Amino acid sequence: MHRRTVLQAGAALGLVALSPQLFAAGKLKPGGKAALIVVDVQNCFLEGGTLAVKGGNEVIPVINALAPSFENIVVTQDWHTAGHASFASTYSGKKPFETTKLNYGTQVLWPDHCVQGTEDAALGKELKVPTAQLIIRKGFHKEMDSYSAFEEADHKTATGLAGYLKARGIKTVFVTGLATDFCVAWTAMDARKAGFDAYVIEDATRGIDLNGSLAAAWKQMASKGVKRIQSSDIG
Repeated sequence: MHRRTVLQAGAALGLVALSPQLFAAGKLKPGGKAALIVVDVQNCFLEGGTLAVKGGNEVIPVINALAPSFENIVVTQDWHTAGHASFASTYSGKKPFETTKLNYGTQVLWPDHCVQGTEDAALGKELKVPTAQLIIRKGFHKEMDSYSAFEEADHKTATGLAGYLKARGIKTVFVTGLATDFCVAWTAMDARKAGFDAYVIEDATRGIDLNGSLAAAWKQMASKGVKRIQSSDIG
């Protein structure tokens, strides 16, 4: 079947939305206008961490294998203050995974995690992305959480990532890391909001799935035009 026919048929089915520059021999070819975003692959979210994501360690070999296919790589770190507004311990009588109202909306309360400068906040030792050019730290404002690599939770305060990527001529981002239903999803959706094409590489992510949050996140991402792919789709 002719490549254009494949693209048109896939788009009609809602299965693919691939630019000709990315599509070759059935694989996505990232090239110089694409970036891999590695979200929060930190000890706090890995096995034995303070907010461990089930299966979180399984994303590391997938990301390590993907990295050589990308000319541009950005890594993010959750980087909280002690007594952060997103910590349940900050509020009398509150427990992890309950919620509270902050000035930007409903906030899920988490166990203390990824406190600045601690080993818990360090990147996983097995993560091998030596060509990463930028580390974006987020959640360092004590009064505000930040799931997305692009914006704080108030949806107003920019991290500067969009400007950095645009200045480098990057058009497409491929999002990996932890956790699918929070920081990965928000990053992917905010990438779309900022004008980028966005893909989430499903087998390079793992979710928390808090009260159905994983399925809800995939649905919301799809509604924003985020594409769901596998690492085997990258050539």
